[in-house]
Amino acid sequence: MASDLAGKVAIVTGAAMGLGRAVAVRLAKDGSDIVLVDLDAKLMQEVAEEIHALGRKTLVQSVDISQWDQVQSMVDNAIAAFKKVDILVNSAGILGPTLPVWEYSIEDWDRVVAIDLKGTFLMCKAVIGHMRSQKSGRIVNFASIAGKDGNPNSCAYTASKAGVIAFTRGLALEVAQENIFVNSIAPTMIEGKMSASMTDEQIQMLFNKIPMKRFGKPDEVAALVRFLVSEECSFSTGACYDISGGRAVY
Repeated sequence: MASDLAGKVAIVTGAAMGLGRAVAVRLAKDGSDIVLVDLDAKLMQEVAEEIHALGRKTLVQSVDISQWDQVQSMVDNAIAAFKKVDILVNSAGILGPTLPVWEYSIEDWDRVVAIDLKGTFLMCKAVIGHMRSQKSGRIVNFASIAGKDGNPNSCAYTASKAGVIAFTRGLALEVAQENIFVNSIAPTMIEGKMSASMTDEQIQMLFNKIPMKRFGKPDEVAALVRFLVSEECSFSTGACYDISGGRAVY
């Protein structure tokens, strides 16, 4: 049976490594062509080669997603190359420093919010007009369990991810009757490089909150995203899906 993602075009941000890379490869395995968006062109090229080996096409775009002109140009390039955009997965994000509020710099706050929240808004803004014109689309925004429960010593990240959840809900309601589905996901700690900026104490604190007593795997997150961008996800929009090993409380 042919995959319902065969022939689809997906934009994936943060595609050079970690969760973004896992999502890009998973969607390619299921038949989608992928627009890879990140700042690291070299790592993206490695991902592109992996996707080409699967028989799918790619477009590599080095973009700062906090800059509207770069985002708009990237989407224009994607449509010029593939004639459409069916899927947007906003997985790009940064954690920022691990510090209490009274030590957190305004510059670090602005940087985290610009990537994690503003970047999500700009990406959605750039594609939503096209999706409305074609009367179809799937968007998945990466939030975090921190956006629900909160994490100490990561105020900008926690606030940004709470904002992503609320923004997703608002956008979903705006396009609920236009065959465009907009959902978010809230992972707990997932194996990968983001934890490199955390202290050992912070990592242990997060681990202790997970009832399953392990961190998640990128492929597990990619599997959830794959469902949310599929035709099987046909009556759920504006929701935030937890992938937290049981940590979530609502």
